Amino acid sequence: MPDTKKKQVDAVLILADGNVYHGKSFGKIGTTSGEICFNTGMTGYQEVFTDPSYFGQVLIMNNVHTGNYGVMPNDVESDSVKIKGLIGRNLEENYSRIKATASLQEYLEEQGVVGIEDIDTRALVSHVRTQGAMNCIISSDISDLESLKLQLAQVPGMGGLELASKVTTQEVYHVGHPDAGIRISVLDFGIKKNILQCMADRGAYLRVHPATADVNTLQAFNPHGFFISNGPGDPAAMTYAVETVKGLLALQKPLFGICLGHQLLALANGIPTFKMHHGHRGLNHPVKNLVTGICEITTQNHGFGVDPVAVRNSPNTEITHVNLNDDSIEGIRLKDSPAFSVQYHPEATPGPHDSRYLFDQFLAMMKN
Repeated sequence: MPDTKKKQVDAVLILADGNVYHGKSFGKIGTTSGEICFNTGMTGYQEVFTDPSYFGQVLIMNNVHTGNYGVMPNDVESDSVKIKGLIGRNLEENYSRIKATASLQEYLEEQGVVGIEDIDTRALVSHVRTQGAMNCIISSDISDLESLKLQLAQVPGMGGLELASKVTTQEVYHVGHPDAGIRISVLDFGIKKNILQCMADRGAYLRVHPATADVNTLQAFNPHGFFISNGPGDPAAMTYAVETVKGLLALQKPLFGICLGHQLLALANGIPTFKMHHGHRGLNHPVKNLVTGICEITTQNHGFGVDPVAVRNSPNTEITHVNLNDDSIEGIRLKDSPAFSVQYHPEATPGPHDSRYLFDQFLAMMKN
């Protein structure tokens, strides 16, 4: 397609440790801030940008070229872009996919997302991987570095932040066919659309509830099981959700949690969570299933984890999956309740699909 790239202006990225990076504007002209993190995926950028688990974060795309196949209405995990800002080496406005309806530049402008490109992302990712997650600020409309540093100093850290209430549904809604044989009550802490679709495709009818729904409300659907969703923020700050999960476990119905749902299940079982050094985000993380001995290539997006010492010492918890890069806990199941969870994302859109068997297991538990 013809070159339609808009004129760019100078932009700056400042990290909380004082490092400054200069680049060019992309997306909306403005200023934004949040916790910096990076994603190692080579594709699927639109799904990544619309993942509610990224709420409050400024994202580095580790792949050199981002935006080169444009954007499509169906390539989303929620109804809007959830990242606070975008950092890239080459953020492409021109795209090659004929079916695409807009460029990445048009999309980010429409969504109000500030970005910066022409950054040495290999060096930046290496720095974050070494120094750990920290806050940052991007600006393409303020050139005064000292003023930006003062703004950055006011940005709250991710630890202790409850963010699920910012991205949850405000109204109950349904997914799937009402005549489906299995009913599932879903707690939405920032759920991805393809998680719901994976369960609906397997013959489930889902009622999706706001994050603060209580046990009686979830049970009123007369479900065969419960699903606890992914989402942003610090799980330890969600005491209301931990109490709800405890109440659901007491019902002794099948329960499945993904990502934040995994962390909440651990907390409900007396296992603490912790802030990771820089988190796991990408489409290529190797996980070993300790039950089958089979390795899976997984999609991940989390900055908190389950305490490995506490989970190994828990008398009623079995570790089912571990990360082969750092031995972090990727899956558990309870011995005294039909409940299990994984830290990664088995719905994995656009892929890989190695872990979708977990949805089959959940449906089989409810059918049995």
